[in-house]
This record gives sequence, C-alpha cells and structure tokens, in this order.
Amino acid sequence: MSDKNVQRLPAEELYQKELDALIAAETDPVPTGWKMSPRSVLTYVTGNTTVKGVPITPKYMGSRRLVEIAIATLVTDRALLLIGEPGTAKSWLSEHLSAAVNADSTKVVQGTAGTTEEQIRYSWNYAMLIAKGPCPEAMVKSPIYRAMESGTVARVEEISRCASEVQDALISILSEKRISVPELGIELPARKGFSVIATANSRDKGVNEMSAALKRRFNIVVLPTPPDIQTELDIVKTRVEQLSAGLDLNARQPDAGTVEQVVTIFRELRSGATLDGKQKLKTTTGVLSTAEAISLLANSMALAGSFGDGAVSPQDLAAGLQGAVVKEEDKDKIVWKEYLENVMKKRGSAWLPLYRACRELNS
Repeated sequence: MSDKNVQRLPAEELYQKELDALIAAETDPVPTGWKMSPRSVLTYVTGNTTVKGVPITPKYMGSRRLVEIAIATLVTDRALLLIGEPGTAKSWLSEHLSAAVNADSTKVVQGTAGTTEEQIRYSWNYAMLIAKGPCPEAMVKSPIYRAMESGTVARVEEISRCASEVQDALISILSEKRISVPELGIELPARKGFSVIATANSRDKGVNEMSAALKRRFNIVVLPTPPDIQTELDIVKTRVEQLSAGLDLNARQPDAGTVEQVVTIFRELRSGATLDGKQKLKTTTGVLSTAEAISLLANSMALAGSFGDGAVSPQDLAAGLQGAVVKEEDKDKIVWKEYLENVMKKRGSAWLPLYRACRELNS
C-alpha cells in the first residue's frame, strides 16, 4: 500500500528524515539497543534546530526538564509512567520517545476494560496448538514479549483502564525482567535496552487505581496542561497544520484570531475563570483539552472545505464548539449559555459573529 493511502503513519516513518539526520550526526555515546544518544533524543523531541540541513520540528512543547527526566529514566532499568489530564500529549510523547530510541513505536498494548493478561504476556494460535501441541510456532507474542526479546521499548496506553489482574501481570515483568513460558519450559530474559513506557489519565483514577506495588516499578512524570495561553496557541497551531497536511480537507488554515478564540474559550471554561481573573465561571463536565481544540479546528476546516468556501467561518467553529462543550445536555448547555451571555457577548465586534452562531446552535 502506498504511503499516500495510509491514514496515519507511525512517527518513525513520518519523521524519518529527522531521525536519519540525528543518527548520522551522532557524536555522543549511544546506550545498548538505542539508535541515538539521550541528547539526540532530546533534540528530536524538543526540536527548534537544524541538523545536517534538516529542520528538527518540536514534537512536545512543554517543560524541557520533564522530557530530560523521561529520557534519563529509559537509560536506566526502570519503566516510565506518564500521567496527566486528557490532551496533555502523553501518548504523543510516548510514541515519539519510542520512535527516537528504537525507530519503532508500534509495540503497543492499548489498555481497555477488555485487555487481558495474554495481551501483556503471550497467547496461542489454538489451531496450531491443537495440531502440533505447545511449540514456539504456535505462540502469539505480545508487544511486551517482543520488546523483551529484541531489547526495545514497549508502550502501554491507558494502563489505569486495565483490570487489576492485567496490571499485576506487569509487576513481575518489570521486577524480574523476564517472562516464564511453562508450556515450553523456557524463560525469556529481557535484553539490554528493554523498557516500558505507560500512560495513565489522571481523570480516570476511579477506573482501576494502580496499586502501590505497580507504581513503585515506574518512574512517574506528570505532564501538566500548557502553562500559558501562548504555549497552548503554539501547540494548537502547529498540530492543526501537521494534522491537516495528511487529510484532504480542501480548506485554508484557520487564522490566528480564530485559533486564539478557541483556545481562550477552552482555557476559561477549563479553569473556571476568565483569562484576566476578574470573572469566575462554571466549568463543564468535559475536560476541554488541548487535543480537543486541535480536533475541533480540524473538523471546522473539514466543514469549510466540504460545504463552504474553504475559509473557517463562525458557523463552522460554532458547530464544533457546541459538540465539544455540551457533553451532558442538562448541565453543560446552561454553563455554555451563561458563558455566551456573560463573557463572549461582551467582548466586542471581533467576537460578535461567533457569539451569534453559538447562541443560535445552543438555543
């Protein structure tokens, strides 16, 4: 299949030129199993530089020190746990760290209520198992098993959504650094370079709270929401450009004023106060994360390109805002109406078209 027909390429393919340039320019010691040094991994993730004529774009816009701590953790034998609210780029950072360290971010276990212990360890091809009995060919290796075997990084997304017994399966793997396969009478020791990057949503603590025993096996890095509006504006603008480049939206990029309006609304409803701190606001039941702002703008571009003139209009934006803000009809609709009348309506002519379009949809 042509790359042009792939909906989403893994990071190591999408940013292959950057990775190749960093590997070619490497001068620092490279840990066993890694493709580049920790310093080069940091350069890849934080970007804003040029290496061998290739611009290195920023993948994570936030605290540089947090990225350094995350990378340093992977150099040791401890696993890394990235915790934060939805939309704080946990999965995004996890993928890019794996891509930089191993040029492979695809060894992933997606945590859900239906994730089983076999998806953490190994399972069997039962047709082959019945035909040949227990044998290496009949084994279906999990992403973590394959990472241990090759000395690379495995990812576990949304670990707190996994059942307790599934989480417990990780404890022995992270402690002993080996998997026992009694059916074959073997034990697989992890090769040097093996590590696990897990992510957990701080809003999902009540789903399946991680045990203290499991948390002790991780070095925990908490990713905060963007600290100021300018940082969030930069993140949203950059990611919307990257996301829309791979989609046939047939629309122009939203202007700076449109992006600022969306980010301002999200930050104010998320924090429960206007940006100047002069007016308190009711918060919505949803998180209104940076990731949602990016999706909202991309969807608005799709509306503009498919049914408009290619320029994101207040009506396109209002349609996305209505769906993003009003998650629970009874509560959120009232919160949104109060925000429209008490805040947006009073912001002057620049906000008036968006106010009218939002009010019409929310009525």
